[in-house]
Amino acid sequence: MPGRDPQPLPYLAVGEQAGLDIAVEVVLNGSVVSRPPYASMYWSPAQMLAHTTVNGASVRTGDLWGSGTISGSEPDQRGSFLELSWGGKEPFLLDGVERTFVEDGDVVTLRYTARGTSGGTITLGEVTGRILPAT
Repeated sequence: MPGRDPQPLPYLAVGEQAGLDIAVEVVLNGSVVSRPPYASMYWSPAQMLAHTTVNGASVRTGDLWGSGTISGSEPDQRGSFLELSWGGKEPFLLDGVERTFVEDGDVVTLRYTARGTSGGTITLGEVTGRILPAT
């Protein structure tokens, strides 16, 4: 886990092993363009849950949980396309072509996997969407 500045309040304190080792891939038109490191997230899922419920918010089985953008310190670990091209100032390569943003017709996929306790890989799923032109 990254350093904490400022230090979390005591009810949000966690040990060093709080980060989940989840492999994330950002795929654009079939090519992996980023691998953000989930293990370096500033807040763990347990901390997000504690922070959400400390003031009485209810959470139930089946609720969806979103962590926000996952990004690392290296350019190939940036988790959003706005970050990946640094606001359009730093093009990234997609199949030998420089790109800065997603375009109409692009297909974006986010994939998640993790190591299993027996050494295999657990597929946590993926989500795919196609960029449609504005109407």
